[in-house]
Amino acid sequence: MSLWCGAECVVCIGVSRWVWKRCTYVGSDDSSTWPLATPEEFEPVPRMCHSILAVYEEDLRNPKVLPRDRCRMNPDWVVKRVTYEQTQGHAPPYLIYVDHNYCEIILAIRGLNLVKESDYKLLLDNKLGMQMFDGGYVHHGLLKSAIWLLNQESEMLKKLWVDNGSSYKMVFAGHSLGSGVAALLTVVVVNHRDRLGGIPRSNLRCFAIAPARCMSLNLAVKYADVIYSIILQDDFLPRTPTPLEDIFKSIFCLPCLLFFVCMRDTFIPEGRKLRDPRRLYAPGRMYHIVERKFCRCGRFPPEVRTAIPVDGRFEHIVLSANATSDHAILWIEREAEKALQNEGRTNWNEVVKKLYSKKESGELHLKKDDVPK
Repeated sequence: MSLWCGAECVVCIGVSRWVWKRCTYVGSDDSSTWPLATPEEFEPVPRMCHSILAVYEEDLRNPKVLPRDRCRMNPDWVVKRVTYEQTQGHAPPYLIYVDHNYCEIILAIRGLNLVKESDYKLLLDNKLGMQMFDGGYVHHGLLKSAIWLLNQESEMLKKLWVDNGSSYKMVFAGHSLGSGVAALLTVVVVNHRDRLGGIPRSNLRCFAIAPARCMSLNLAVKYADVIYSIILQDDFLPRTPTPLEDIFKSIFCLPCLLFFVCMRDTFIPEGRKLRDPRRLYAPGRMYHIVERKFCRCGRFPPEVRTAIPVDGRFEHIVLSANATSDHAILWIEREAEKALQNEGRTNWNEVVKKLYSKKESGELHLKKDDVPK
């Protein structure tokens, strides 16, 4: 009897400790020490979101989601659209688009479709340490999908790049499930650039929107110059340390999954988990859009923080009512655009302040009317 009482006390203490840590932890804590991103490096994100949203549209000339003028796509520049029937479960639907305004060739991949069995098969096709690549570990199913996609479209992408003067950037963009495919496609292309006509590494970019954990930490850091992960505040997917295959196997027993995560986080030291080289992480350089603060109501003007973490990234699940809504690409696009506009205004205000400070010190002769409002 006393043994059972002791066990109950241990479990209660462990659960209480886990609940306290989780209830006092907010999403903005993950990037509290990161510097702010510049508008120039974050500018493509809203456009990439609209490129991915275009995959969902039935008629690009009459889109359901109206993009801003800066992000508006020209339907005549869409080279190819591929549906589930054409991919036959090997990859999510995607499109290829040549943006002549920004000199980019974009391959955009849609996110997880909850009613498509093939999407779940891609996620479930993996085990811890199952697949090695380029000296690290990657998600097996997503890598297979990326290789299939490259085999299907390498000749077309190569032709588009050569026909446009071998100067355009090659951009792979994806959301959720598609972000994992896009990130691993980028890794494969970097190692086999001859498949795309010898395109320089500097001309390759990947934007992983609400990314899945798909590569080990050494690879995530190694490819931070070409892969950019965009995460909105409390998004659950980049923070989910439990392998994706376990999540979807346990989707109908969520209390069991939460209890398992609780016990593991309580009794397994965090350092031990982070030292496991097989552990998968969100890829590349991280961009964290922060818009809510602890014990504050409502949303604040969003800001974007960026870094290349080398000691773990987004390791804590945030108990938030926004954990799932922050995963939606519509919300990410909206907040990214607001953050971009806000950063632009902030930078302009700093320029104006510097001009006036120089005027007051006598270094610059400037009239008030000379500075536009």
